[in-house]
Amino acid sequence: MKIPLQSGDRMIFITLVRFRKKPTKEFLAESNKLVQKAATEGIKFLGMYWLLGRYDGVLIWEAPDEKMLMKAAIRWGDYVSLETLVAVPREEAAKLVE
Repeated sequence: MKIPLQSGDRMIFITLVRFRKKPTKEFLAESNKLVQKAATEGIKFLGMYWLLGRYDGVLIWEAPDEKMLMKAAIRWGDYVSLETLVAVPREEAAKLVE
């Protein structure tokens, strides 16, 4: 069952990132290109953060569906390993509680 997460019936995804190798300026430039390409396909980046600890970064993005997000995420495979979670706003999740 698809639950509308925001107006426009788009889904929110949280992706935990681990670098496959040390980041370089070239990596950052390629990363920017991948973000721009995803944006032309209807994916919106809500936040991108580098982290200290178990993961190197987190991406917060919005997409019409999981297939579109997966298509964009696959492109990052040479640079990072990803673990993606679907985020459901608390208000929407609370409606499912019986």
